[in-house]
Order: sequence, then structure tokens, then C-alpha cells
Amino acid sequence: MGIFEYISVLTSIIVGLGMAHLLRGLAGLVQHPGRHPVYWVHLLWVTTMFFNMIFFWWWEFSLAAMEVWQFQNYLFIVGYAVVLYLLCALLFPSDLEGYSGFREYFLSRRAWFFGLFGFSLVIDVYDTWLKGAEHFNSLGLEYKVFVAVNLLAVFFGVVSKRNGVQAVVAVVVFLYQIRWAFAHWGQYG
Repeated sequence: MGIFEYISVLTSIIVGLGMAHLLRGLAGLVQHPGRHPVYWVHLLWVTTMFFNMIFFWWWEFSLAAMEVWQFQNYLFIVGYAVVLYLLCALLFPSDLEGYSGFREYFLSRRAWFFGLFGFSLVIDVYDTWLKGAEHFNSLGLEYKVFVAVNLLAVFFGVVSKRNGVQAVVAVVVFLYQIRWAFAHWGQYG
């Protein structure tokens, strides 16, 4: 087993835990449908993060080309996976005591959620660069626009509690992420 495979085992476990957390939360909604009112924007973020975890795992395969691994790069990749896990954990708390449902919970934690989401975007820029200058440059202006649009969405997500704003932010991020991933799928792995 090479160093990349060794590192990818740990990040795969963290990604798996994040996905399991989301799936456990969704299963709880199916098992107890009337227990807590659902919020479709929250469910869209759950879907977005599920795909984000899948895409992260896939995109990290490009790091297999790294010939020399430094300890700080190892910590960085593990830390990136942890940030993504925390985003998943924020979407489904251990209980909703004190909240009328997922809408109130999500809106009360939006600064944490969007703050971590914005941080993950900044981390992604370095992660993309870590895969090589050629890889980074091959993504061109479109990657920078992708990051900027998402950071703008983060800003609006943090500052507004309005349903309409939260809905637009969730839809834009989800659709842009899906479009980006499938447009660039062949460039990874």
C-alpha cells in the first residue's frame, strides 16, 4: 500500500461517517415523519452535502499523482474531510429539543453552517492547487467563478433568515455544484 492509499483510507472513513450521518438523519425523518416539521431548504442542503461528500472522495483521487507527501499535506487533507463531516453533522443534530423543527434549527445554525461551507471553499482552492499548478490552471476562470458564486451564496446565507433568500442560495449552490461536477467529471481520477 502506497502513501496515497494509506491516506485515502482515513479520509474515506471520515467521508463515510459524514454520509452515514446524513443517511441516519434521513432515515429518522422516514421512521418518524411527524415528529419534527421538515424544511425543504434543509433537505436540499442535505442532498447537496451528500453529493459534496461523493465528489470530494472522487476528486481526491487526483492526489494519487503526488510523488512526495509532506506531513502538513496529510493533515490538510484529513482536516478538509473533517470540515465536510462537520457540515454533515450540523444538518442533523442529535436532537431538536428547543426547536420547532428543522427550519428553526437550520436558521439558528446558519452562521456556523455557512461559515464552515465558506471555509471548505477556501480549503478547496488550496486542495485544487495541491493537485498541481497544471491542474489548477486547467480549470481556468470557470473555477474561480465557481468559488466566487459559492462564496457569494455563503454571504447571503449567513446574513438573511428570509425563506426566499435561503431557498435561492440552496438551489443555486446545488445546481451549480451538480453542473460543475458533471462538466469536469472526466478530469479527475
